[in-house]
Amino acid sequence: MSPSNHTSLSSPASSVAAAGSFVSRRLHLTEHVQVLELLLALFVFVAIHAVRQGKRQGLAVWPVLGMAPSLVAGLRTDMYEYVSDVVCRQNGTFWFRGPWLTSLNCVVTADPRNLEHLLKTRFSNFPKGPYFRDNVRDLLGDGIFNADADTWQRQRKTASIEFHSAKFRRLTIESLLELVHARLLPVLEESLRTSAAIDLQDVLLRLTFDNVCMIAFGVDPGCLRPGLPEIPFARAFEDATEATVLRFVMPTCVWKLMRFLDFSPERTLRKAIEGVDEFANEVIRTRKKELAADDKCQRSDLLTVFARLRDEEGRPFSDKFLRDICVNFILAGRDTSSVALSWFFWLLDNNPDVEERIVAELCKVVSDRGGASDGEDLVFKPEEIKKMEYLQAAISEALRLHPSVPIDHKEVIEDDVFPDGTVLKKGTKVLYVIYAMGRMEAIWGKDCREFKPERWLRDGRFMSESAYKFTAFNGGPRLCLGKDFAYYQMKFAAASILYRYRVRVVEGHPVVPKLALTMYMKHGLKVNLFRRDESERQKRLLKYG
Repeated sequence: MSPSNHTSLSSPASSVAAAGSFVSRRLHLTEHVQVLELLLALFVFVAIHAVRQGKRQGLAVWPVLGMAPSLVAGLRTDMYEYVSDVVCRQNGTFWFRGPWLTSLNCVVTADPRNLEHLLKTRFSNFPKGPYFRDNVRDLLGDGIFNADADTWQRQRKTASIEFHSAKFRRLTIESLLELVHARLLPVLEESLRTSAAIDLQDVLLRLTFDNVCMIAFGVDPGCLRPGLPEIPFARAFEDATEATVLRFVMPTCVWKLMRFLDFSPERTLRKAIEGVDEFANEVIRTRKKELAADDKCQRSDLLTVFARLRDEEGRPFSDKFLRDICVNFILAGRDTSSVALSWFFWLLDNNPDVEERIVAELCKVVSDRGGASDGEDLVFKPEEIKKMEYLQAAISEALRLHPSVPIDHKEVIEDDVFPDGTVLKKGTKVLYVIYAMGRMEAIWGKDCREFKPERWLRDGRFMSESAYKFTAFNGGPRLCLGKDFAYYQMKFAAASILYRYRVRVVEGHPVVPKLALTMYMKHGLKVNLFRRDESERQKRLLKYG
């Protein structure tokens, strides 16, 4: 048979086969399209359902993942504002649903009634709890801010007695005066002389770190020396706090596995804590030798006080116990005042009329002395700091809008019910969002987002608010022991700076909060300083005095 005949006979068969293959592919493709359409329809249904739940529960709730995707969206912006918006929409309280089989489920609240319930009325039913203690134990150990029950009570009682002693008050005042006038002001003066911008948040952190180390350990790390040197202990402490906070945004099993495998950020945390411990243990060994050689040692720092005490069985406290106490007080004293002052100066830059009133008050205090003002060498006296009512109101207003500790944590021991009707089962974690409280119209009125120190004044005198409405210093039995000193420290530093300088934030410098245990500015606070001369001070005094 010729090739031409073969071709002509096979062509119809080939065409049929090709047509069949084409139809088969079309059917196969159609099946895939149908599957994709079904999956797309299912996703749209789930998304609509999640969004509808979000309107009722505050955030969209996804199968398996819970509200985690919404939380991730918040991390990409300003987490504190994001959570505050949700809390306000939900009238002060909502349930956060974490991914299945994780420990991220919790109640989030900013209702003053609920805060009074957990911080005072039912205080014993709302300890820090095992979840919080496990997350921070590597850094804070069993210190006062991580302890509950008897351990916490024993430390607080001893610290409270010491905080109210005349010797301790004298130590805090004298050490602060030395740091401000011998270190802080010269550093600022050098910045002014060279016309160089300076990171004011970093400078203030150094100030409070040196100050609290003097109070807690009785040693001066020297962070605020000329040239602003990097101090290994300070660096280790900051790295440890940053790595610790990451544990709160991941499932417990994940960070524990990372710790076991020595992966970062757990490796960073381990190395940082080694640095903290090395410094703390050396100071403790040296202090014990000093006390053994001279039992009448006149030191009044916290380490010396606790090193002289005995436990219930009459034995000296262990080195670890002493280390935990000091590290806890450093964490509280270092970050809270410096972070608050950073936001205070940023707010003043945006509200020059408030700054003018503060300067007028400072000038009035100085003029009441009579005689010469001492010029740039002026040192404010403790009794003069107490008279600065408007300055205290402005600092309180800064703390209301930007609390140093924006979110805190409790855990429920026994079934309970919040005053707003929220049912709490045993083991429930509770987050109270102090940051959100300052932005709730129901608490502070329609002008809640405005910086208005006047809201704290009655006939020109500062009037504090309820600790369950203004929770910057906590409330109930855990009310901050160092509240009075913190106000004194912030007022003294702020007055000493503002009397001499105008502080202006560098144009275009981004100011956003950092997700951390305390409310750092993520990029610091770059400022330029300008000298405030006597004629300017007198002008403010005539205008407002």
